[in-house]
Order: sequence, then C-alpha cells, then structure tokens
Amino acid sequence: MTDETPTQNPPTAAAAPPTVTETGSPAVLEKEDPSPVLQVAAVSVSVTESLSTTKAEKDEQTPQPHEPIALEPDSTDKGSGKEELRPTPPPQSVESESEPPAVTEAQKEEATPAETVLISESESQKPEVVTESESLAAAMEKDEKPTAASTSTAQQEVAAVVEEKKAPQNLGSFKEESNKEADLSDFERKALEELKQLVKEAMDSNHFNSESKSEENPEKEKKKGPKEVSIWGIPLLKDDRSNVILLKFLRARDFKAKDAFVMIKNTIQWRKEFGIDELLDEDIGDDMDKVVFMHGKDKEGHLVCYNVYGEFQNKDLYQKAFSDEEKRMKFLRWRIQLLEKSIRKLDFSPGGVSTIFQVSDLKNSPGPGKKELRLATKQALQVLQDNYPEFVAKQVFINVPWWYLAFYTMISPFMTQRTKSKFVIALPAKSAETLFKYIPPEQVPIQYGGLSVDYCDCNPEFSDADPATEMTVKPGTKQTVEITIFEKCVLVWEIRVVGWVVSYGAEFVPDAKDSYAVIIQKLTKMTSKDEPVVSQSFKVSELGKVLLTVDNPTSKKKKLLYRFQVKPFCN
Repeated sequence: MTDETPTQNPPTAAAAPPTVTETGSPAVLEKEDPSPVLQVAAVSVSVTESLSTTKAEKDEQTPQPHEPIALEPDSTDKGSGKEELRPTPPPQSVESESEPPAVTEAQKEEATPAETVLISESESQKPEVVTESESLAAAMEKDEKPTAASTSTAQQEVAAVVEEKKAPQNLGSFKEESNKEADLSDFERKALEELKQLVKEAMDSNHFNSESKSEENPEKEKKKGPKEVSIWGIPLLKDDRSNVILLKFLRARDFKAKDAFVMIKNTIQWRKEFGIDELLDEDIGDDMDKVVFMHGKDKEGHLVCYNVYGEFQNKDLYQKAFSDEEKRMKFLRWRIQLLEKSIRKLDFSPGGVSTIFQVSDLKNSPGPGKKELRLATKQALQVLQDNYPEFVAKQVFINVPWWYLAFYTMISPFMTQRTKSKFVIALPAKSAETLFKYIPPEQVPIQYGGLSVDYCDCNPEFSDADPATEMTVKPGTKQTVEITIFEKCVLVWEIRVVGWVVSYGAEFVPDAKDSYAVIIQKLTKMTSKDEPVVSQSFKVSELGKVLLTVDNPTSKKKKLLYRFQVKPFCN
C-alpha cells in the first residue's frame, strides 16, 4: 500500500524522533510522522495505516472459490486471509478515480491567458474555458429568475465541465512581488522614481490639498507651503514605507508613472469626499459582523478576511443592507471602515506583509439574481479597485455553486486581469482542503473545517498558536495515531475529521505485560451532526502508548486534524 505522508506542523508536546517500522502485511504499513525534535523527549508519535475494519469484515464475508485466484494489480481486494494467496500489490491512484473533481474554473475572456487559479495537483496542464449558458445570463441581466430549461442547461454544461476535470490541472499560484527597491528591475525602479517626482511636485504646490471642492482660493493654498499627505496612515515620501504605497499604484497601472499618479490623485480626492478620517471613528453598528470578519493569518502571515454571503439569506438582514440606495451606501461605509481598520494593522515596510488574504464563502448565497445585491457588489468592486490597489494577496472562493460561473462572467469586466489572476475556486467538497493549502488548520475557523474557535472558556487548553497535524485518511483505510509515552504525564488532545462519517476510538496500551489496556473511547461512528472537534485527556500513570484510531469505510478520502499537549503529572 502506498502511504501518503501527512502534512506536519510541530505538536505542542515535546516529542522524540518517531520510530519507523514496516510490517510484511500488505494491509499494514507503519510510517513516520515527521514531527521535529523538540526539547524534552516526553513522547514520540507514529502513524499506522491499515485496512478499514468495515471493509475487512465485508471481505471476510465474501465467499471464496476453492482455488486461489490471481489478483489484478489495481484491485482493492485484500484477500480472504488464506495463506496460499500472495499479498496484493499497491492499488493505483484510488483518489483520482473515486474522488469528485477538485475544482471548477472561472470564465475567462477570449484570447487571454488563464485568469483563474484552479485547485489541483498537476503542473503540466493549463486551465480550460467554461462557457456560460446564454439563456441564464440573459435572464439574470433582465432581473428575471432563470427558467427551468435555462437552469437545467446551465447545470448540464457545468456538470459536463466537471466531468472533464478528472485530470489534474495547473495550480498556478500567484506570487507576490518584492517591495524592496533592490529587487526591482531597472524599468520598475525608473517608474518609481518618476512617480515620486510627480508626487513631490504635487505636494510642493499643494496640488492634492487644493483639489478639495470646499477650497475657494486654490492659489492662496499654494502659497502656504507644502502640507503632509497620507494614505492609509502612511505619509507620502517620508520614509521607505511610502515606496510600498507607490508601488501598489504602479502595479495597478502596469508601471506607467503618469497613470499611477492620476490614480493616486483620484484616491486622495475620493478619501476626502468619502470622509475616511471621520469614518474610522464612526459607530455604524455591528449588524454585519457575521457577514464580513477578520480571523487568523495564512501560512505567509497575511491577515485573513472572511466574506459570508449566506448570511444574506436572512431577509431582514438583506433588506437592512440593500433595500434602497441609502442602505446600500451605509453597508458600503461599514465595509470600507472594516477594511481601513484592517489595513492599519498591516506592515508597510519593504519586507513586511502589506496585503490581505480574502475568503468568500458562497454557501447559501442569494445569488446574482438578486438585483439589490448585484448593484451593491458592482458598486463595492468599483470603489475597491479604484482606491485600494494591490491589497489582495489571494482571493479564494469556497462552497462555490454552479451558478457562480455565470455570475463571474457578469462581474469580471469590472476587475483587472491582475486581480483575476489571484482567484482560487473550490467546490464544496474541496473547500476545507483548499483552505488548508494556504492557512494552517489551527487558524481556520471551526465552521470551515479547522480548529480555531473564538476565545472562550469552552476550550482553554488550545489556542490558534498551538499547531496541528494535518493528514489524509484514504478510502477504505484505518489510520492510527500512536503517541508513545516515556514518562508519567497528563496527555490532552484534540482530534477532528472534516465532515466525519467515520469511526473514532481512543485507548491506552501499557508497556507492562501484566497490565490491561484502557478504553478511553470505544470505537464510535461519528457523523456530521456530532461535535466537529473531540477534546479529550488521559492521566498516564505508567509508560505505554495512547492510540487514536480513525476508521474510514467510505469511498472518499478524509482530512484528519489532531494536536496534543503533555502536562505535568500530579498525584
């Protein structure tokens, strides 16, 4: 059996180098858990993969022929247990055949490079174009509900594309450019110097300040001398943080200094008219706190912002946000306020993190058929693109429904090619796995498959700072996390299988031959309705092993997360 090495973050507990052993059984392979060596060797960890108990029982119940049958290399049958049968060779790529496709793709414009990043594994293939149903698009443009025929057609088209996506696609991850001046090309450095000169001339002549509509005598303002101009709390041309600000505008305008200067001038003017300085201290209310919120950081240190469109299924909330122009403007001001406060937490030094990781959850979203939501989205996109350039490190869409392809076609004209190149799209079945590619599981909110919860007394043992181990439980297999104890202690752990539909059990097996094993939790079938995270502890009074077992009898692979701590033993 081919083992898949788990993605390992160092556990909170002190761990010694794990022991790797391999048995002669075709169904069992004990493999190394790549835990780094920590300071005190209190425990060690290893992971064992074996055949699912449920599958093994089915195989035992299957009538066997009188004579041995040669097994095919790609068979998943592990045999009947007769000695004359040889071990089954490893199965071939179970995941690629049994799993649904990893992603869908966003629509791209004709004769342009790929605009949307796909969730997949291969690096050899390029994304393909997904064609939108014209009947569905036309219905939405007319603010009409799509007919049953158009909906069926669109769904069939998407289903056909999904069927074709069994082959791995290119991940094509967008990589942020360096903001250090030494890393810029000669062309980029020249454009930066040209823009700095244009900004300096405008500041010396008070050009930025004289743009205000309230100024009755601009010439009088120019005689007062240059005034300091700041954007997002960073004074322009005062230190190297200003270069990072200017580079954002340059990249948004393909390093055309004059175009970038016009964009800066318009942004400064818009910030005055919108009242950004006053907005920071304005009390707009907290009705939308569950719609958009900041939570944790990704693996590169970016702040993560979650946009939960499903909250607008609440009709009262929807009406409160979008029913008329005044309410849509209030919602926009609330969204801009949250963004401005988040930007103040960024590091604008040349080597710092000055962008935000965006996650948009489309589960139960009202969809583009809602005229008010579509207007508000269009308005917000225009404001953000014109006045907040290059603040998105990555835009991940999760729980994406079939209609998103049509919706993407409608909003894509309002986004730059550079913005669209940062998009990542994941279907519901792949949402948690997609987030884990970019965000540590302990930083992902519990409702999205992670271990992070709001700080409270419900789980004081762990926090977002305690790393978790992530691994895959293959279809029809059983994973056992073996924690070997080298001293008396109290072992505390959390374990989660995203979506569950597996069996979980825990036991302590002492080293002493005359001691008995202790069942901490009997192997129990867990469903999606159970608590998403199991938190347990065990007082270890003698040396031995704690075994955490996850039995996956389904035909789908599962994501397993766990972390543990070792605490002092108290009599």
